[in-house]
Amino acid sequence: MSMSYRWPILRRLWFRERTLAYTQHVLSVVDELTTRGVGFRSLTEGLHTDGPMGKAMLTIMAAFAQLERDTMIERTRAGLAAAAANGRKGGRPRKVDDADAAKARKLRDKGIAATDIAKMLGVSRATVYRYLSDGVPLSA
Repeated sequence: MSMSYRWPILRRLWFRERTLAYTQHVLSVVDELTTRGVGFRSLTEGLHTDGPMGKAMLTIMAAFAQLERDTMIERTRAGLAAAAANGRKGGRPRKVDDADAAKARKLRDKGIAATDIAKMLGVSRATVYRYLSDGVPLSA
């Protein structure tokens, strides 16, 4: 009597924390693979999802990866809030300060073209338009 047993196909995947950062995503990917008859084996951690212990370990690893990600986001937000409380502002520094913006407005009021204002201030024409976009179109 011969019994035929079909072994599940085992694909080798490189486990990446960034790809499988969310616990629910990890479990849904593993369930999808299992329904297709494909086993999951992590080459770096040496675990596989053929048995219940492998699935449990994968769930625990995914939970810790999500915890690490959430902690990193929380720390980043706290750092940004602390910087804001100290008067620091993130982002790229302004290209044109308030004095240059006022100078550009006066030049625009005199009828000087945006291209010429940009050359005088040493910035691009788009920067002039951005800083002077108060509803009054600049002459081109």
